[in-house]
Amino acid sequence: MSAPKEHDALAFPTSLYDHALRLLRDSPGGVPPRHGWSLHQEPATGEGPLSREDARNAVGEALAPLPDDPVTLHHRFVRLGIRDRHSRLVRSAVAELPLPAGQRGAARSLGRRLARTGTTVPAVAAGIALLTRFGEPEDVPCLSVLGLFREFTGPAVDALDVLDRRSAAVVWLTVHARRDELQPLVRALRTGNRPAVRTELVAFPASPRSVGSAAARRIAEASRLPELLDRHPFDTDLLARAGRLLVRMGSSRGEPTDLLDYCDALGVYDSVVTRAGLLPPTLDNAAMLLSLALDLSSGTGVLLDWPPGRRTALLESLGRLLDEPRWAAAGAAASGAEQRFRADWIRRTGRQPFKRPATSDGLRIEVVAGDPADREPVETRIIVDGRPVVPAVFGRGPAHSPEYLLDNGLLRAGTEPREVQLAEAHCTEGCCGALYVTVRRDADQVVWENWRRPQTVPGSHGPAPELPAHRFDASAYDAETARAEADRSWSWPARTTARLIKAGLIEKPELLSRWDARRGWISTGFDDPDTTVVTFLYVPGLAAGRPERAEESVQFRWVVPDDGTPPRAQAAAALRRLAEEDPKSYARVCGGSRERAEELGFPWPDSTR
Repeated sequence: MSAPKEHDALAFPTSLYDHALRLLRDSPGGVPPRHGWSLHQEPATGEGPLSREDARNAVGEALAPLPDDPVTLHHRFVRLGIRDRHSRLVRSAVAELPLPAGQRGAARSLGRRLARTGTTVPAVAAGIALLTRFGEPEDVPCLSVLGLFREFTGPAVDALDVLDRRSAAVVWLTVHARRDELQPLVRALRTGNRPAVRTELVAFPASPRSVGSAAARRIAEASRLPELLDRHPFDTDLLARAGRLLVRMGSSRGEPTDLLDYCDALGVYDSVVTRAGLLPPTLDNAAMLLSLALDLSSGTGVLLDWPPGRRTALLESLGRLLDEPRWAAAGAAASGAEQRFRADWIRRTGRQPFKRPATSDGLRIEVVAGDPADREPVETRIIVDGRPVVPAVFGRGPAHSPEYLLDNGLLRAGTEPREVQLAEAHCTEGCCGALYVTVRRDADQVVWENWRRPQTVPGSHGPAPELPAHRFDASAYDAETARAEADRSWSWPARTTARLIKAGLIEKPELLSRWDARRGWISTGFDDPDTTVVTFLYVPGLAAGRPERAEESVQFRWVVPDDGTPPRAQAAAALRRLAEEDPKSYARVCGGSRERAEELGFPWPDSTR
């Protein structure tokens, strides 16, 4: 089959827009299934596909000049071999297409006709891309329907974000909100049942497993959260949920752009904080308000476009409220290990965001341990001239832990320049990069320069701009880094125990090497932060200097529960045990080479446990 004939065979007999309308009419209650719908998959052919460079050239040729009617563009796509797999190239090319102001009306008209009558993925993709640039409110219904096809969800949401944020959010949630607990809210949003929206908004669990930062923003947009708050000014359940959504948007585990792109963020912060006195002083509410304060003090919330003095005023208001006896005692009745740990976190952290000025010049280092119920990381937040560096210029992952940056003295400035990794992407540096800066001392100043980061920043399609060098007074810089290194007020017993065990093994590596093992990561348990976790790699022959198959090491994990004694005593006991007993006899295999583990007689962990 020739390429043109094959492409015509893959075209739908009706427009994709009409096909979506029919599917929507046939859906129970007019609500599409979760995940939306998917179009056909192109069958494999005997003909080799266009190379990426050839496809890019073909797309450019098809679009230049932009035709007046959809049929001409469709025939060009067929003739040049442009297929479904090239839809991303089509969108990129349309986005970059130079169009004088006098041609924009014709481009808009073509985009509408392609979106409504196109029978192939490339044609509809071109229509959506044109409407992203030139669309108007009347295009919202068509884009909202096409976005229910997974192949078009991202482009349609991008176009709708410009025209109607609520419609964009409803489409996004329809396709991406996949957890069962969110489906009643999605149904209420799609049917426009406002009372049900409020009911379902406060009903679902807003845990990180259910709601990430992107979902939190889309829920707030789709539900018109500011309007709900104005309509129900004394609804404390709704108020608490609004605060929780802000916390999720500002989470260090999420993308900073989710909070920064939420157009109503300032108004919702204002509503939640100014009405916070209405909230019952529960442990959940205390944790939510403290998380907001930490964000307003040193997190992504600092980067919002605040009116002069407003962020400081909200932060001070939260400080006064949480200092009241009824809030200070919020965790007194905590029951269960998890609640008690959360209450201890509030006691340790409760005054941290209010101790120092909300804005300051120069360098400020804040170690922030987030809400343990949300499994938030412990991060070393670096604030330069009042702005948190990592979410401002990187945004792909949280700042590194204090154990990495501070315990190793990486931020100290010496005469020799040192390149320091400040943060790494959630998915690892090899996938989405990391943030580096070079630190050096220059006479009575410390210089941060030669920044390295990915070529693009989240939320932007253009290249990331070069970052300027920063100069700090050396004496003030040294004092701030020394203060941050010495400050352990953020830590808890198991975390301190882990730090002391690690320091002991760095000082005496032979405690592990004598057992043919070398140190792995040492920290607190993710699911149980009241435990210390010691990992090590086992390589037979390591102690004798003749490691056997080192590339096939076996990883072990030793869990040390907090026994209530001082961390220094617990760490000393752990180090004594490592010195006296082979840790392979009491630790469990947790990774490495399964084949090697079984060959050496160690059972592989059961993945179902």
